[in-house]
Amino acid sequence: MTGDPGHFESIGNRLGFRETPSGDDELNLVWRGGRFPALLCLGIACFLLLLSFPVFLAIRTHGLDSAVGNLWYFPAMNVVLFGVVAFLLTLKRTIRIDRRAGKVHMSRTSLFMRRRLTLEFDEVRAVRVADDQVYSGFAVAGSTAGQKSFPARSLRLLLSGSRSVLLDRGGGRRLDALAERIGRFMGKPVEAVPRGSPAASGGG
Repeated sequence: MTGDPGHFESIGNRLGFRETPSGDDELNLVWRGGRFPALLCLGIACFLLLLSFPVFLAIRTHGLDSAVGNLWYFPAMNVVLFGVVAFLLTLKRTIRIDRRAGKVHMSRTSLFMRRRLTLEFDEVRAVRVADDQVYSGFAVAGSTAGQKSFPARSLRLLLSGSRSVLLDRGGGRRLDALAERIGRFMGKPVEAVPRGSPAASGGG
């Protein structure tokens, strides 16, 4: 194994991979997230640009010590919004299962980072669909009082030992169908843990 499975955990409830064209010996899955919030931020940024551009020109002419200098935060917010748009549009996860080489290649990329994970087929013992306990909220002063958890249906590769790698999250029959597809493709058993089962709790 090359890489850290922990880099592929997600606090989000849903991912939703789409299969891309591949040959008989490859299964390629791609997830691109943040499209709607990215377009929403882009619309706000473009609207704000109508205000921030004249403010920027006025500050450039009169300086920050002038009356218009107090509006410096408009151009600053505009830059931040365009940065958020760029980040959301570059979010991408890929899973490539190469049956010929006997390897699983996973990548997680964004504007600011790139993570990769490579697994051998021999390191995977099963494919599991079960409930993960996903935590929302933040701990305060080291306590867990501010944290809440909820079950999220998850698809994982179970590795040798007690480790696992998160592939996808979602609901309905989509994960079951994807698990069966991956299990057949890799020649691995599929474990479907019923919803609400205590054995399903816990992500790793």
